[in-house]
Amino acid sequence: MQTNRLARIFKAALDDQIVIEWRDMSTIKIDDIAFVRFRAPDLARMRAFLEDFGLAVAEDGGRLFGRGGGDSPFLHVTELGEPGFAGLGLRASSLADLKTLAAAEGVQMEPLDTPGGGQVVRLTDPDGHLVEVVAGQVPAPPLPLPRREAWNTAAERARLRQTKRVAGGPAHVVRLGHCVLNVSDFRAVERWYKERFGFITSDEIALTPEFSVGAFLRCDRGPTPTDHHTLALVLGPADRYVHSAYQVCDLDAVAAGGEYLREAGYRRSWGIGRRIHGSQIFMILGQ
Repeated sequence: MQTNRLARIFKAALDDQIVIEWRDMSTIKIDDIAFVRFRAPDLARMRAFLEDFGLAVAEDGGRLFGRGGGDSPFLHVTELGEPGFAGLGLRASSLADLKTLAAAEGVQMEPLDTPGGGQVVRLTDPDGHLVEVVAGQVPAPPLPLPRREAWNTAAERARLRQTKRVAGGPAHVVRLGHCVLNVSDFRAVERWYKERFGFITSDEIALTPEFSVGAFLRCDRGPTPTDHHTLALVLGPADRYVHSAYQVCDLDAVAAGGEYLREAGYRRSWGIGRRIHGSQIFMILGQ
């Protein structure tokens, strides 16, 4: 695909010269990450993990769909097969944008056979990862989240003469925040995602001023606030999935949900901590 370029011609006020300014333009600008897709040989075991993690899980057509408390129809899908990462879903702003992307890439829009319906354009990134861009999904009704007593701080005590108790159990996932991929050629893969989806660099991982190995990329939503990063790309020994991050309802859910997973036999890899890039409070767990 040829990069779309916009040429602006204007007359300089002082020296009367004609100047041509070129600016790279992306095919569309996505709104957010939509979901991550996996394969697993044992769906019952995978379902147990997703529910322990804090997702509401439904099975449909031999696939597991995990959703959070927000209005996204699903955040995670697992189908039967050899274990591994199977793809990344991004959400376009509109069906019109999805049609523009399909025309630019020479592919078809197809019905999305998942909860919420909608349409999808399927692409493959330079490392062979499936990238599904979706639009027109019917929002899901929000799920109830736990009500917490107010937080006290040194400067303000909103909770007086009341105890605060946090029940054990899975964290309450609200939405999918971001995905991180190791890539074989950082600049080539970064260019592919930026040219098609309008990602903007929030922070770059530079070993020297001349050599960068990765970047944290955010959606271009103009004046509308967005996450520090929706996609992170990092040069690695192999092109592979690294992790996906899920927003939960509050800090108590990070701590209580992490402890619940630890007691269930999962391994705590890192945290509780605060990330430098994005400032999120986090905990990383695995098996």
